[in-house]
Amino acid sequence: MQNTRITKKKLRELHGAMVDLIALMNQPQRDQALLAEAGVSLDQALFRLLVGIERYGPIGVVELSDRAGRDYTTVSRQVAKLESLGLVERRPSPADRRVHEAVITDEGRKVTDALDAARQRLAAPILATWSEEDFNDLVRLMRRFVDDLMASSSGTDKTDKR
Repeated sequence: MQNTRITKKKLRELHGAMVDLIALMNQPQRDQALLAEAGVSLDQALFRLLVGIERYGPIGVVELSDRAGRDYTTVSRQVAKLESLGLVERRPSPADRRVHEAVITDEGRKVTDALDAARQRLAAPILATWSEEDFNDLVRLMRRFVDDLMASSSGTDKTDKR
């Protein structure tokens, strides 16, 4: 590791925080609370894909399944369900007509807008004691960390022994 200021202990603390964050984000009751706060009646697996399509779309099912960490065939069926609900549409990719991309519809955007507003309401009490500078630093550093991870050739630290 180039930066000697980054110790194994601190890197382990960072990894621990990320594992804790992922565990929290994967709790079904958190999704249920968010959906209830948003007034959205949608299966948890579907709402996560809908948000992914909104954030990354237009997006092919293969890429979406990779980002979601789910099986392609499962994601394909779920995207078809979102399409039947009028929340997304599938269309041929301009780059490769064999690939069908999922694109959010106006109705789907209403749902993701409601989820974003609910997420903000739920986060407000947690962040109420944070200074604007601390919050801005968190956003900036989190974005930098994720961007650097994505740009790395393997996407993982060679010292990560999980």
